[in-house]
Amino acid sequence: MARAQQAAHADRVLKAIASAEPATSAIAASWRRSGALHALDPATVSPSRRLPAAEVATARERMGRLLAVARPGFERLFFAVGGVGCSVMLADRDGVILERRGAAADDSAFDDCGLWTGAVWSEKFEGTNGIGTCLIEQRVLTIDRDQHFFARNASLSCTTAPIFDEHGELAAALDVSSCRLAPGYQQLVAAAVADAARAIEAENFRLAFPGTRIVLAPGGERAGAALLAVDRDDLVVGATRAARLALGVTAQTLAKPRPASDFIDSAGQREDGIETAERAAIHRALARADGNVSKAAKDLDMSRATLHRKISRFGLKR
Repeated sequence: MARAQQAAHADRVLKAIASAEPATSAIAASWRRSGALHALDPATVSPSRRLPAAEVATARERMGRLLAVARPGFERLFFAVGGVGCSVMLADRDGVILERRGAAADDSAFDDCGLWTGAVWSEKFEGTNGIGTCLIEQRVLTIDRDQHFFARNASLSCTTAPIFDEHGELAAALDVSSCRLAPGYQQLVAAAVADAARAIEAENFRLAFPGTRIVLAPGGERAGAALLAVDRDDLVVGATRAARLALGVTAQTLAKPRPASDFIDSAGQREDGIETAERAAIHRALARADGNVSKAAKDLDMSRATLHRKISRFGLKR
């Protein structure tokens, strides 16, 4: 961006910050946070803050299993978008980039922009940007070109999705950024980023609850990876953030596990796809066991008492 354009961008941002009008968009609200809360200057030309290698290593250790779980989906996402000038990044909840993939031909451009491993892209340091603003808003969003706070970032188009851990807490941000993405591609990129983030969440959730059944919660198709972890006694012991939002599950709820049917029934889904499939599975197990409940329970990996409850609930005959 030419110097005159940078000056014009900075002036526009400063006017928006100084305006007495209430912020009517997420961008305007973020600009105000950047200027008023973090005291940033949109005209600054200082380079992005980068952490030393030792601090990056510590941040990677802190992310733990999620970092390893994310890699396959991260690589698939880069395979899908890397050929059109995009770089894929995984940042922690503090906005520190811990993983990055990009085409070798584009590396110098991204390095110059500060989109590199170890760079800190929280709003506190970079103002309005894909990674930092996503971590504040906790939703998929695109910060396109002059929507950025800093004029020096106004050539970037960044789409980011949050990643939540097995407890429903914000853990990371998955970002696709480009200096030369053609207009009109943002929606396709946003869909790809969102799908990749939800797949990473789902895989991490499965690994966090070994030995349980992972079931799709009612409303799962609308809410993304809305999953429940159900133990062998049919008690819900875990829920993804999407499931918590869809069903009203809280940490207090999970502290005293309740039967999965409580959540399914309360959502008006007693005979939804999950229950229909479960009823059929129990019916088949009983048929294979010639009505022997103990054998069927063993085959289904659930307790005899739980199976008796389900037989009664579904109105099945032994």
